[in-house]
Amino acid sequence: MTSFWSGYIIVLTVITIIATALLLFGNRTRPADSQAKTGHVYDGIEEYDNPLPAWWLYLFVATIVFAIGYLVAFPGLGNFPGLLGWSGVGQWEGEVAEAEQKYEPIFAAYRDKAIADIAADPQAVRMGQRIFATECAQCHGADARGAQGFPNLTDKDWIWGGDADTIHTTIVNGRVAAMPAWGAALGEEGVRNVARYVLSLSDPQAAGAEAQAGAQQFATFCSACHGPEGKGNPMLGAPNLGDTTWLYGGDQATIERTLRDGRNGRMPAFGQTLNADKVRLVAAYVYSLSQ
Repeated sequence: MTSFWSGYIIVLTVITIIATALLLFGNRTRPADSQAKTGHVYDGIEEYDNPLPAWWLYLFVATIVFAIGYLVAFPGLGNFPGLLGWSGVGQWEGEVAEAEQKYEPIFAAYRDKAIADIAADPQAVRMGQRIFATECAQCHGADARGAQGFPNLTDKDWIWGGDADTIHTTIVNGRVAAMPAWGAALGEEGVRNVARYVLSLSDPQAAGAEAQAGAQQFATFCSACHGPEGKGNPMLGAPNLGDTTWLYGGDQATIERTLRDGRNGRMPAFGQTLNADKVRLVAAYVYSLSQ
């Protein structure tokens, strides 16, 4: 917060407290007159214009005193940190440090083990599952079976590779996969033919004249990433088109849409969100799902 806004908040807060106190005591010093009326009438019931009762006045005074004490002790007046030095960030950091000290022996037991070995430990897998439920289930699902655009982590079909170290790398650094849009280059007929050819790689019944025409265009535009046989390339994140596992859908219309408009997939990096120990536990849990 800039000095200007800090000063503005301090002045406004102090003026408000002083004005409230003056208004409160100013009305209190006015003599009570049981005959004076406010002029408000509700169904024949009139309201006397008398000062607040003493207990009510003292309650207001107590709130003003509390407000002053709070603003002196805790943050609230602009950039003034308060005499106690408390802050929400400081409290959070203290709680994190306390938790790390408490769980350090548990994490230390797995720190020097290979991820594949951790995946064989039921307790470690349960710990990784709980972290997965917090950080990963929003996209991949509570059962890790994924959804459209989010890969299934329980099978053996891996876009970037499914060995333990690669899974760990994926979690730490994230992944960015972009398939360019080929609609302008292929034209509508070309999109339809290539989609038919791609479909025929996993469904022989889709073979035909359109698929044969699409095979030539596939070799020109698609094989650089997906390979001449459409088997994919984990180094590029290019999926295998010859099986029945589809990230966005494997029907003719969806494949055409993918070819025409392209796809942009991104998995966020968790290397800064999770510490190294938690990343290893999550990686072990994910690895265990397909073993």
